[in-house]
Amino acid sequence: MSRTSSRRAGLATLSTVLLIANLAIASCRDAPTEPTSIRIATGSPTAVYYAFGQSLAAILNRELPDVRASVVITAASAENVQLVGSGGAELGFTQADVLPTSTAGSPTVDAVARVYDDQLHLVTTSGGPVRTVADLRGRRVSVGAAGSGTEITATRLLEVARLGGDEVRRERLGLDDSVAALRSGRIDAFFFSGGLPVRGIEELADASAIRIVDLSEWTEPLRSRYGQVYVSRDIPRSVYGVDAVTTVADPNYLIVRADLPEPLVREVTRLLMDRRAELAAAHPAAGRMSPRSAIVTAPLSLHPGAASWYRATKP
Repeated sequence: MSRTSSRRAGLATLSTVLLIANLAIASCRDAPTEPTSIRIATGSPTAVYYAFGQSLAAILNRELPDVRASVVITAASAENVQLVGSGGAELGFTQADVLPTSTAGSPTVDAVARVYDDQLHLVTTSGGPVRTVADLRGRRVSVGAAGSGTEITATRLLEVARLGGDEVRRERLGLDDSVAALRSGRIDAFFFSGGLPVRGIEELADASAIRIVDLSEWTEPLRSRYGQVYVSRDIPRSVYGVDAVTTVADPNYLIVRADLPEPLVREVTRLLMDRRAELAAAHPAAGRMSPRSAIVTAPLSLHPGAASWYRATKP
């Protein structure tokens, strides 16, 4: 082979190598990046956390192209805090009374917003013997699923009412199982903590005659023993079609893994606040959020991404 032919062959080979290299680089550039997964820890499918979480996931999927959001059905608050703190979920809902009084033991969890207040429901049959908390003595009562905020609040209420220990025959059932057990007569009453209206209780009230027990006398004892997080709130007759009562309530927070990037959490916060009307269509409790109330998240700190959004909007 002549020297000229050899040079041409070499140049052709080099061109081929460069072409392949350029194609590889272009392929890498064009290759789609893996979307960011956002798992939202919620609760029972017939309770508020789930409806709220489903709507929020739909908004995030629609408006954040690089995000894939989904909901996780859980026992609710206590399990949600554990999942978010351990990395099993990125977002979650929790009652304030589930959180430690100091964040020293849970540095992996921050707040995005205070979203609404939960009301503690004590539900029984309208013709049954349970008219007050004292009437629960010796009876079969569901105090909520293991790992739920309901279980924590109900257990505390029973303690201040001097019905701790074996004074009440406790069952640990979630909302759907509690409703089924009350209908069949396997329990005499059940507790459930949720924003108004709780769909499972609403459906129960539509199908049968129920009573919701007034819990107003227990707000102050709970505040005295467990802290100022508890307040009194009304459940009007218009909610379930039963007699109006006053009950114990405590705030709900949307929490986030502390190591999530600030820009992502800022966008989640923006959409949470800007799409309140859409979230309220999924459940009225979501419509009670406002930037002014959302920043009150003690004992948790706001995630830096959330804090930066609130600072920019000056709620």
